[in-house]
Amino acid sequence: MDQPARADGRRLFPDAPVVIGHRGLGKGVVDGHVENTRASFQAAVDAGVQWLETDVRACGDGTLVLAHHPTTAEGRFFSELSFAEASACGVATLDELLDWVPDGVGLNLEVKSSLEDAVKPRGETTAARFAARVADIRREHRLLVTSFDPSALLIVREHAPEVAIGLLGWVAYPLRKVIPAAAHLGCSAVVGHAAAFGPNSTDSAPFHREASWAVRVAHDAGLAVGAWCPGPDAAVQLIEAGVDAVIVNEVPAVLAALRPEPRTTGS
Repeated sequence: MDQPARADGRRLFPDAPVVIGHRGLGKGVVDGHVENTRASFQAAVDAGVQWLETDVRACGDGTLVLAHHPTTAEGRFFSELSFAEASACGVATLDELLDWVPDGVGLNLEVKSSLEDAVKPRGETTAARFAARVADIRREHRLLVTSFDPSALLIVREHAPEVAIGLLGWVAYPLRKVIPAAAHLGCSAVVGHAAAFGPNSTDSAPFHREASWAVRVAHDAGLAVGAWCPGPDAAVQLIEAGVDAVIVNEVPAVLAALRPEPRTTGS
């Protein structure tokens, strides 16, 4: 089945299937490169990815930084730090990524809400601070904004309705829930955890649809489909099932697994 078109008639992933580098070359430290840093992003691009995924959260002064966890390695919460304090911990900013990212490389920016967003006015949340920037980012780069927080996606859409948004499903969160949620939130994409595409120890349902069935339903609903954190073998299987993008930690191994085997000619 063809990949669904976005509302503006353009395809979100025109070269699907797409491999997206998770936090750059992968989570944690991979080949000496720390996640969500320029070195990790560069290594992923050098390996051959055309999209990068990273996490965006706000410091206490509103500066947008790239960090997966709500705290620094020392346990200090970003929501309580100024940018100067966060920078001293080696954290990169969103602006630094945007100044560097090569032409043609797409960005999957995941909005990380903080607990403190619950008591902030809507216009001062992490999503709102990010949303104020997103239209400008979209003019310069291919862009998909994702979040586990549906309200963050709605806030982004309020500011920039033309930007593609995608709902993330948590670890093994059932596709039968996240796909309709994404469709009726008006998302362009749904991104499920790799384990959610089949039977797993978290989902206790006794029977499961095949992954290809869930992907087909999502496509029929107008959604591009991504899977986060499959290993190389699972990435191949998911793409065979019709998934449009895989967000991976093992970038070189996944790229190698997806390359066609060289043909040999008989003598």
